[in-house]
Amino acid sequence: MRGPVFALVLVYGAAVVLTVYALGDTLWYGITEPGIALAFGALILLGELSRWGVPGAAPSALPAEREPAPLGAAGALAYALLGQIAGQPTTHGALQVVAVVVAAALAGAVPHIAAGHGPALDHVARRVLTVAFAAVCFQPLYNSGLWGKWVGHGPYHALLLLLLLVLTALCDAVLAATMARARTGYPYGPLLRDELRALLGIGSAVCATGAVMALGVAVAGLWALPVFCVPLLLTQLSFRRYAAVRTTYRQTITSLARATEIAGYTPHGHARRVALLSRAVGRELGLSEPDLTVLEYAALMHDIGQLSLLDPVPAGATASLPPAEQRRIALLGGAVVRQTGVPAEVAVVVERQADPYREQPLSARIVRAVNAYDDLSGESGGGLGGPLSALEQLRLGTGRDYQPEVVESLARVLSRGGLTPSPPG
Repeated sequence: MRGPVFALVLVYGAAVVLTVYALGDTLWYGITEPGIALAFGALILLGELSRWGVPGAAPSALPAEREPAPLGAAGALAYALLGQIAGQPTTHGALQVVAVVVAAALAGAVPHIAAGHGPALDHVARRVLTVAFAAVCFQPLYNSGLWGKWVGHGPYHALLLLLLLVLTALCDAVLAATMARARTGYPYGPLLRDELRALLGIGSAVCATGAVMALGVAVAGLWALPVFCVPLLLTQLSFRRYAAVRTTYRQTITSLARATEIAGYTPHGHARRVALLSRAVGRELGLSEPDLTVLEYAALMHDIGQLSLLDPVPAGATASLPPAEQRRIALLGGAVVRQTGVPAEVAVVVERQADPYREQPLSARIVRAVNAYDDLSGESGGGLGGPLSALEQLRLGTGRDYQPEVVESLARVLSRGGLTPSPPG
């Protein structure tokens, strides 16, 4: 983990040094074109004040959570790529862009910090570095006259702005994946893939709005800013509603999964522990975000078939049952899940969790191994052997029941988070 941690320190260090240098330079030499800087600063401030999130949502469950202040991000990119205003060339430099963006973002974060939910430092660092990347690529060329000489102000200007925004978005995705890798230890490739996929959502809207704002202000002046904010605000509202629906849906599934606990069939917190650990193992194995969502839902509902039993399984520990009985409970659970309206893939995972692992999809292999681990190591299994003994039993069962790669991935996840099972509830 030394490499990833060093990368995280490097990203934070670069953001801090750049911020201090930009603010110091701007304060020392003064603000160029203060009216324009104030207008874009106000836009970024508004975007930060409207920063959003859905309480109770899983951090990675909502694609829009990757950019919680889309209007502020679009305004920052537009200012970084601004070369003209109403036909007149601008003269602000890249350092002033960074200073204005940081000052406005900090001012907009004050109410959120006072309310106890300030912006994540990772988002702040990424914003500083990505905006600086765009500004450094554009402002020196434009202010020196080379941009106008080589590109002009026709269609090639708009095309190159879009290309620069694409490169900026890619830079942000690389930074986000690097920081996630440093914090979680998950494989870099799947993290980067999920970040790139997220660019097709709110990320594309942010980039498009930033380009349109820069081009619109160049022709119509600052009056173009409120006009071009409206589409992104509507998009943000749509994502907010979508995220709220996703959160409610997940909470409903979580409540349904707790039916086995309320009825006394499984120990308190078992479904939640299996879901959290299954998701971590899925990340370790490189599953995509949609596959992780299916995995999480299946892990939450994996024991729901026990509700059909006349006599509860002792401590809800299905791992100790004969294979035929495990299979019967899994099929009963799949039949129940199919009646709940969740995606069919979830029901398939629940149905196939008791099959020999060579016949299972990967998500079912993960659920089976993690469920058995929780049964054998924690409250579900009576705490007979503890985590190390549970892992050893899983390894002994890799001939038929558990995929070796899944068991070793589980061991790596546990080694990073400690071998003590998460406390129930």
